[in-house]
Amino acid sequence: MSLKGVFLRALEPKDIETLLEIENNSSYWKYSNRTEPFSRDLLQKFINQQDQDIFEVKQKRFVITNSKLNALGFIDLFDFEPLHRRAGVGIILKKEYIGKGYGRTAIKLIGSHAKEYLNIHSLFANIEADNKKSMRAFESCGYRKVGLKKAWNFYQDQFHDEYLYQKIYSL
Repeated sequence: MSLKGVFLRALEPKDIETLLEIENNSSYWKYSNRTEPFSRDLLQKFINQQDQDIFEVKQKRFVITNSKLNALGFIDLFDFEPLHRRAGVGIILKKEYIGKGYGRTAIKLIGSHAKEYLNIHSLFANIEADNKKSMRAFESCGYRKVGLKKAWNFYQDQFHDEYLYQKIYSL
């Protein structure tokens, strides 16, 4: 899958260092509901299981790359519900690639993939109320704010709101 020099590809063993860097960066844990780092072994097992069918495991992770094949970050489909034709979208980029359009392009690519190959009718994203860049990226891809989860996540000794964004594809 590619668009404007941005590609989504399957997670590969060579991605272990990038995966460790991002998943074990404690500043991102507030977005992923983590409180401790992953071991290299656990992440290696996760990479090795990427050949499992999304219809079985209900999730799939893709690597966001550019034309130089640099791993820029990751985008996931999660909570995949084939009966209801919906899934969640989660995205994380390395800090140096934020604000350069890679996220928006990856969101468009994952949406096209989900609609074409998974028969998706609705995608959703959970976005922290303070994550303005993520909100703008999803809004620019046709997602709309449809709900507010008050005091939803607890970090930095206080509760934080989270917005629910949704994109519905026509039948």
